[in-house]
Amino acid sequence: MPELPEVEVSRMGIAPHLEGQQIDKVVVRDKRLRWPIPEHVENFAGALITQVERRAKYLILHTDKGYLILHLGMSGKLRVVPSDSLVVKHDHFDLQLTNGQCLRFNDARRFGCVLVSDAHPGLDHPLLRELGPEPLTEAFTADYLHRQSRGKQQSIKTFIMDNHVVVGVGNIYANESLFKAGIHPKRAAGKVSLARYQKLVPIIKEILTAAIAQGGTTLQDFTQADGSPGYFKQHLNVYGRGGKQCMVCKSELKEIRLGQRSTVYCAQCQR
Repeated sequence: MPELPEVEVSRMGIAPHLEGQQIDKVVVRDKRLRWPIPEHVENFAGALITQVERRAKYLILHTDKGYLILHLGMSGKLRVVPSDSLVVKHDHFDLQLTNGQCLRFNDARRFGCVLVSDAHPGLDHPLLRELGPEPLTEAFTADYLHRQSRGKQQSIKTFIMDNHVVVGVGNIYANESLFKAGIHPKRAAGKVSLARYQKLVPIIKEILTAAIAQGGTTLQDFTQADGSPGYFKQHLNVYGRGGKQCMVCKSELKEIRLGQRSTVYCAQCQR
């Protein structure tokens, strides 16, 4: 599943082609996504797109007729292509622009979504209003994370992956951040000291920023808006490397399941 860096890279890819452009026509070829695409999405024909925003793993298209909410789900891909480009299997949705281009949404597994909101969804929509702070903003601090963790018996890994605590720290980047911070993923979040959160938070920010800068992690179902893959995967220290040598101490990396997700760590480097 695309994580926050992949979604941000997708936003960066499509925004220059959409912002300031007018929607000519909305084409729904198959409305059967995670939730049915609402019929009144067609009312966005004629709307001016003013901004493409990301909130967590949602993309929000600001227009003068309201807001379109997109989520890539497990396999969703966004392309900016000429409106008359050949339609292929799983091309479910188009925003055709008056300049002859279109934003095309392809989703083989149908876990993505296209939704509509009259008010800014970050403040009002039930899918977004309960989300925690963005990890790359000043709202996400060690003091905040330490306060939120007090009394929590859940593992530190599942804690930082909880979107009600902080958004966008998905499985790959949780593994990598905890490794670099030297924190065992099974340690109870409430037992992690403020000093260790002061080390962890900058690392989370650093790793996510690096992933975005390098184009997102190459995943099986993700490519950038222009079709080129991301290049961050080659720099991963632990994710996907269970049973291999730790790059720091050379001991064997352990792999377990936490929160039904693969978790790889070094028992020597992480305490």
